[in-house]
Amino acid sequence: MSYLPSILLAAAGLVLLGVLLFVVVRGLRRFRSALTMVVTSTNDRAGLLRARSAGLRVAFRQLRRAGENQ
Repeated sequence: MSYLPSILLAAAGLVLLGVLLFVVVRGLRRFRSALTMVVTSTNDRAGLLRARSAGLRVAFRQLRRAGENQ
C-alpha cells in the first residue's frame, strides 16, 4: 500500500501537465492568429508606403523634365 500515494501523485502530475499543455497550446494559437493579423496589416501599410514613394518619384521626375523643357 505504500506505492499507492506515489501512483496517485504521478497521476495528478500527468493530469496537471495535460491541463497546462492545453492552456499553452490554446494561448499559442491565439498568439499566432494575432501575429498573422499584425503581419498582414504591416505588409499592407508598407505596400501603400512604397506606392506613395514611387508616385512621388514619378512626380518629381516629371517636374524636373518640365523645368528643363522651359
